[in-house]
Amino acid sequence: MSKPAASAGAAALAPFALFSASYFAHIGFFNPYLPLWLKDQGLGLFVIGVLTSVQAATRLFAPYAWGALSDRTGERVKLLRFGSAVAALASIGLWFDGGVWWLALVLLVTFTHTSAMMSMAEAAMAHLVSRDGVFDARRYGRIRMWGSAGFLLMVFVAGLFFERFGMSFFPAITTLSLLVVVASSWRLPDHPEPRHAEGARIAVGPVLRQPVLQWFFAAMFFHILSHMGIYIFFSLYLDSLGYSKTVIGLLWALAVLAEIGWFYSQGRWMAAFSLGAWLVLTSAVTSLRMGVLAAGANLLPLLLLSQLAHALSFAAHHATCIALVSEYFPDRLRARGQALFTVVGYGLPGVLAGLAGGALSSRFGLQSVFWACAATGVLAMACSFRVWRLRSQPHGAAG
Repeated sequence: MSKPAASAGAAALAPFALFSASYFAHIGFFNPYLPLWLKDQGLGLFVIGVLTSVQAATRLFAPYAWGALSDRTGERVKLLRFGSAVAALASIGLWFDGGVWWLALVLLVTFTHTSAMMSMAEAAMAHLVSRDGVFDARRYGRIRMWGSAGFLLMVFVAGLFFERFGMSFFPAITTLSLLVVVASSWRLPDHPEPRHAEGARIAVGPVLRQPVLQWFFAAMFFHILSHMGIYIFFSLYLDSLGYSKTVIGLLWALAVLAEIGWFYSQGRWMAAFSLGAWLVLTSAVTSLRMGVLAAGANLLPLLLLSQLAHALSFAAHHATCIALVSEYFPDRLRARGQALFTVVGYGLPGVLAGLAGGALSSRFGLQSVFWACAATGVLAMACSFRVWRLRSQPHGAAG
């Protein structure tokens, strides 16, 4: 009897694993190589920083708007299909040379329809990665690792491809990768949640007024702000140090291999510490990692170690945040909770990192960005320590 049950569980998880793989395959191609393509178009560091921050800018409004709409209608999968189709259509605009403002418009429309995809997908699968209302790290990791695998494959293959053929194929591959996302969205089970007018009006304000949640969002903000140095400037930084596109792709791939290893095995590790303690640990590793990149990126052994640290600085931190969001935003608050995670974690930090990092790197060089990221990692650790203390108090959430 247990074996069929397990098979049924795997069958239910498979469409979400496929969607995660296709979405992060697109991200694995697009995010690391967009700055290099923009550089290939003859744009300067500041303009590249501004254009890459458009993605983060859409995360200031789009995820919450999509999340609120999906909470109200219950049509999460239909909204995913619509958003991915519009993004694929909009990406065709990259094929045409219309200048900086045209690029900004195309990226704005595309990112507005992709920036909430994973938050809606994770809200749609929330019932599959919870048991008796408690976040199941093992089940979540087994889905999320396929996203990491998609990212890994694409970032490696794209590096080899661009090394041999140049960056001119970037727009076409962008559209193709988004069409794959569209196709995978049609494999998701479309089971609309019941529409309840009273449920749609559940207030999020009382939840946000909890001090522990405010400190959690502050910790998440500074932690991901620190990571934005990698998301936006890592490829450019390594390129400036003389690393080839193939090596850059391999280094991205190494980090994602570490990430996959964590997601696959996190079920056995997450119980070792409280969620608050994991926040402190992962922020400490992040600060150390950014310092290593700033001081020793020209030394390959240190660079390899910093990429392996991605297992803790990103994967363990991401799993911890998803668990806390699931805890504080249950039921019909969950899409808005996931959206706030995207807005606070990736929207605000991404805009700030793109603009400030572009200005900083233009004046002081790309190395200075990673020293700044090390400093924000320390701020994340301080806020995380406050979360850990509040959750450890008798009246705090179980941590």
